[in-house]
Amino acid sequence: MSADTTSSSSLNNSDLPDAPQAPLSGPAASQEGQQTKRILGIFPNFRAVSANVHLPPQSVKEKFITATHDSFDYSSLFIPAFVAGINQATNSVPEFHQGAAGYGRYFWHTFVDQTSENYLVEFIVPTITREDTRYYTLGSGGFIKRAEYSLSRVVITRNDAGHNTFNISEIVGAGAAAGISNFYYPQSQRTFSNTASRWGTSVGIDAGTFLLHEFWPDINHKFFHGKQPSQ
Repeated sequence: MSADTTSSSSLNNSDLPDAPQAPLSGPAASQEGQQTKRILGIFPNFRAVSANVHLPPQSVKEKFITATHDSFDYSSLFIPAFVAGINQATNSVPEFHQGAAGYGRYFWHTFVDQTSENYLVEFIVPTITREDTRYYTLGSGGFIKRAEYSLSRVVITRNDAGHNTFNISEIVGAGAAAGISNFYYPQSQRTFSNTASRWGTSVGIDAGTFLLHEFWPDINHKFFHGKQPSQ
């Protein structure tokens, strides 16, 4: 993973992507706004919707499928592998030790962190709060405007009716996943500061992926001869 809100960047509603309320439905709707499923074959891109594309409200089944893709597609292994490497290098959990066995402990903990966060942020919480978990690309304007918009999606999202709302799914879902992680991390890692750190890391990673979602169509077109992004 409220009344309409606007970001502190003062982006006007007219600057935002269209809400998902056009009459497309069925297979045509699922394919219309689809970008490449993965970015460089490494980062999952299942939630991204191209600029100026109208989609119907996201169903509960679609939220579940998206969370599952983001959790178990082969591309979902790369971020946990990278984060596990950093955590091992910094010896963030001394109980895990070093070497291959230590890396394995870091990896499976990080993978479970990511999976639980995906299902809470993209399926469980947004089903309860009726929020749309898709990322609607802005697609126009300068770099700063688009970067600002993409980062603001951490705290602003669309509900199933197509209106801007506070992103409860992201903030609460990521926080809940961090809390759940205390059940499988060593006792020394179950402090408030460590839990808050895992929460912040999850939100930060999601913010970074929103940036990738925003600019990937342009990068793909320029360097890999992908489809011209909508403007």
